[in-house]
Amino acid sequence: MAQESIETIAEKLAQEQLDAYNNRDADAFILPYAENVKVFNFPDQLLYEGRDEMYGLYGRMFSRTPDLHCKLVNRIVLGNTVIDQEEVTIRKEEPPMRAIAIYKIIDGKIAEVYFIRED
Repeated sequence: MAQESIETIAEKLAQEQLDAYNNRDADAFILPYAENVKVFNFPDQLLYEGRDEMYGLYGRMFSRTPDLHCKLVNRIVLGNTVIDQEEVTIRKEEPPMRAIAIYKIIDGKIAEVYFIRED
């Protein structure tokens, strides 16, 4: 059996968490992430660390935002890095927020996330 390339694994992990995000499923959402995942505002402002913290934050957001949806506009995969250009709808009556998410995969899990949001 051929071993999956790092790019295939990286893209699969990014897609798994995106699908779970759009289903507002916190349990499935955190599975692709490393136990000690670090989440940053790009380039280096640490927002939080750890899957438990992520679970709490996203679990609350998912329960409060029934309209929540992330539309993938563009995806670039290079080695262990996935860059997603996204349009995130929080409420249907508001225009979507444009953002970029950068995922770094280490040891088969998403270990670092960097967000760039439109001002």
